[in-house]
Amino acid sequence: MQLPEIEIEEVVELDLDNALENKLIVHNDSVNTFDWVADALVDICKHTQEQAEQCSYIIHHKGKYAVKHGPLSRLRTMRNAIVERGINATIE
Repeated sequence: MQLPEIEIEEVVELDLDNALENKLIVHNDSVNTFDWVADALVDICKHTQEQAEQCSYIIHHKGKYAVKHGPLSRLRTMRNAIVERGINATIE
């Protein structure tokens, strides 16, 4: 006696809000100074002064940089605060 084939379907839910693959990207421009961007990263992203300065340097020379990784909900709040300061930022 041959048993019937059983097809198993698995449903996987992705929690994109908590995925660590989300990146807060700050983009270079010709308006904002290193200090202004660094101060924003210290205030908003809670970077140390040294981290913020390094990020600002990379943003200036590479055109953009992922300054923070984490849950989408947290990054959205940070992005909005950065944009309110006149700095271009996106989430990828």
